[in-house]
Amino acid sequence: MPQTMEETLNRRQVQQHFSAHAREYDRYAQVQQTVAENLLRLLLAEQRQTWQQGLEIGSGSGQLSRRLEHHLPEVPLLFSDLAHGMSLQTRSVTRSGLICDADAAALPFLSQSFDLVVSSSVYQWLEDLPAAFAEAARVTKPDGLFAVAMFGEKTLFELRDSHQAALGTRPLHEQTFASLETVASALQGHFEPLLLRSEFEVEWHRSVPQLLKNLKRIGAQNASKQRPAGLASRRVMQQLMELYRQNYANEKGIPATYEVIYLLARRIS
Repeated sequence: MPQTMEETLNRRQVQQHFSAHAREYDRYAQVQQTVAENLLRLLLAEQRQTWQQGLEIGSGSGQLSRRLEHHLPEVPLLFSDLAHGMSLQTRSVTRSGLICDADAAALPFLSQSFDLVVSSSVYQWLEDLPAAFAEAARVTKPDGLFAVAMFGEKTLFELRDSHQAALGTRPLHEQTFASLETVASALQGHFEPLLLRSEFEVEWHRSVPQLLKNLKRIGAQNASKQRPAGLASRRVMQQLMELYRQNYANEKGIPATYEVIYLLARRIS
């Protein structure tokens, strides 16, 4: 019997990865900081009234949290994250918002509690996107705003394609991220999209090993339940790095491309 989408991702592994790297996250998560800034700019441009209660799903190290506090000082905010280490990190950089541990797939809040729900760089880790968006809709008041930035299907395509080429005919067991079409479909019945688009951010590294270390230091590791035990063989890793260099390196170094999906949506009454 094939696994369901939710069963293919080890949520506990995701939680442990990010919790373990909470303190060093900001030092290496440069793209994530840019994404948080872009989402905030889109959010503020859409503001038409003062929100009564805001929720951030997946506050991480507090990159977006502290910006929300600064730009929306009149809005009571609640910050939440699946990883306890990240919740503690958010607490250390915010002043007034409440903080709790919470899973975006099963939010521990009453229905229609918030008229602003924000999330940056989180929903790519939730494979059952329709169920996750339905849960976000449950806690959002009618006409409330749902503002999301998440990584899309073309994220790190250089790494993925190089890995697949190194493996040959063997399957590549990695979690995959959503397309724009998948995101649009997941909104149906719950949210009316006001803005839905994707943009690309490119991060440059000196070498492929540096890129891999950077991903590990922010907790962005493969959490697929189908991944092979232990690290890939030395031969496969060497071939992956050589193919990456041959196909993508240039005078700037080693590129790592992120597809970022930005979403603003209104909760359907």
